[in-house]
Amino acid sequence: MPRLQLLLTLVRLVAVVGQARKAGSLAEIPEEEGPRGQADAKEDWARWVANGREGGAELPGQEAVFLPGHWDAAAFHTANVFSGLEFGAAAAPSYRGPGNGDLRGNKELPILLWWSESLFPHFPGDTERIDCLHSSCLVTKHKKVKTQKRTKSVIFYGTDFRAYEAPLPRLPHQTWALFHEESPMNNYALSHLPGISLFNYTATFRRESDYPLALQWLPSTRYLQNPAVPLAEKNRWRRDGYAPVLYMQSHCDVPSDRDRYVRELMKYIQVDSYGKCLNNRELPNKRLEDTSTATTEDPEFMAFVSRYKFHLAMENAICHDYMTEKLWRPMHQGAIPIYRGSPSVRDWMPNNISIILVDDFVSPEALAEFIESLDRDDAAYLKYLEYKKPGGITNQFLLDSMEQREWGVNDMSRPNYLNGFECFVCDWENRRSAAERTHRRSPEQVPSPEPHIANNSHMGCPMPVPGFGNAEDLPENDSWKQMWLQDYWQSLDQSEALTAMIHHNESNLGKFWDYMHEIFTKRNRGH
Repeated sequence: MPRLQLLLTLVRLVAVVGQARKAGSLAEIPEEEGPRGQADAKEDWARWVANGREGGAELPGQEAVFLPGHWDAAAFHTANVFSGLEFGAAAAPSYRGPGNGDLRGNKELPILLWWSESLFPHFPGDTERIDCLHSSCLVTKHKKVKTQKRTKSVIFYGTDFRAYEAPLPRLPHQTWALFHEESPMNNYALSHLPGISLFNYTATFRRESDYPLALQWLPSTRYLQNPAVPLAEKNRWRRDGYAPVLYMQSHCDVPSDRDRYVRELMKYIQVDSYGKCLNNRELPNKRLEDTSTATTEDPEFMAFVSRYKFHLAMENAICHDYMTEKLWRPMHQGAIPIYRGSPSVRDWMPNNISIILVDDFVSPEALAEFIESLDRDDAAYLKYLEYKKPGGITNQFLLDSMEQREWGVNDMSRPNYLNGFECFVCDWENRRSAAERTHRRSPEQVPSPEPHIANNSHMGCPMPVPGFGNAEDLPENDSWKQMWLQDYWQSLDQSEALTAMIHHNESNLGKFWDYMHEIFTKRNRGH
C-alpha cells in the first residue's frame, strides 16, 4: 500500500518536526519543557509502558468484564494497560479539532483500538488523546485493551482483516469500524453483505460510505488543470515511432483481467507496454523500472509518460467509485485516459468530454478505430482537454465534493483521512454513549439507540468477470478463473462463518474451519 505508507511516514515526520520545534532544534531537546521536564515525561512514559506490559493497579472505576466463554468461572479480568496514570505522554493531543470543548480527563474518555497496528496514525508512542470536532477520545494500538469496558470501538484495516483472525468473542458494548481505501481485490469478504454488515462505521471509496474516500487520489481541482504537454510535441513523438497508446502495468493477473482485454486491443492498434504485464518495450533507463517510481510522481517518470496521447487506465478491480491514480494522473498530464474501472466514473469527471470509456465500445476493435480517429484529428483530440482551461471544470458535483470533503491531501487546513476517520468514530461513539446514558435514566420514555450497521452500498463490489469474452467460454484450467472466481465466493463462505461464530458467542478461533466446513457442506447439498 504505497500511498498509505507514504501518508503514515508524513504523519510521523510531522510529529517529529513538531517536537523539535518546541525545543528549537532537532538535535537538542532541552530537559525542561514548560512546568514539566522532558526527563519527567520520559519517566512517566517508561513507567506507563512497564505497567502496561507487567500489569498494575486497577484504574479507578475499572470494572471486570464478564464474558460467556471457556474461562474459569466464566469471568475474564482485563489486563490493566492504563496503570492509573493520566497518560503522561498522551496528555497532549496529537490531533485537535477546530472547536472541541471536551474538558474530561483522559481517565474519563472512551477508548478506540486500532486493531491494525501498522496503521496507527500517531507518532511517537502507541496511545494518544485526540480532540476532535465535538468530543475527545483515547486511541491506542495496545490489543490488551480489547476487553476493557471503556474500549468502545475497534478500528480495522480492510486489507488486513481476515475472518479467521477476528477478535472473538465480539463484545456487545463495542462497535467495529472499517477503514478500506484500497482495492476490493484485497478482501472480497467486504463485498458480501455478511462481511460488510459486521461493521458499524466505514471509510471506503464508495460515496455511500459513512466517511467516503472516493476522491482520495485527487488532491485538488488545480491538479487536473495542470498545463498539458503541447499537442505538437506529442505528435512529434508519434512521428518518432512512439505508439499512440501507453500501457504501464506490473501487477498482472488481477480481478479486472485487464491484460486479457489489452492483449486483444493490441491486435488492432499499436500499444507501447513498459511494465511486466504484456511488456513489449523497454523504459529509457533502469531506474524507471522500479515499481515505486511508476506508482508515484517521479519527475523523470512523469516527463516520459507525458509523451503519450492516450493512456490505458484500467483498475485492478471493478467497483463503483473505485478510482485511483491510473485515472487522475493521465488527466493531470494532459493525456486522454482510456478507462475501465468504476462504472459510475462519469459522475466524477470534470466535464462531459474528458475520458474514453472502454465499456462504451462493443469490441476492442471498435475502440481501436475510435482512438485512431482522435489520433488523426487534433481538433477532436483537444476537446478532451477543455477542462484544463479557466472555468473548464463544469461538473458541480465534483466541485462540491472536493469543497465539502472532511479530509484533505497535502492540505494543512484539514486532517488526513486516517485522523479524520478516527475522529468521526470518536464523535459517533461519544454520541452513542450519551444516548445510552439517557436511555438508562429513562428506559420507558427514551428508547435504546438503534445500532448503526453498514450495508452493501458501503462496498458491494460485483463478482469479477473476464476482461474480454465470457467466463463460461474460458477453460476450467484458466488461471484467472481458478483464482478470482474462487476467491470471491470463498470470501462469502468466510464471512458467513464469522457471522455464525459471533452469533454463537464463540471465543475459540480454532473452530473457524469447522464452521467453514459446515457452510460448505450445506451449500453443496443445496440448503
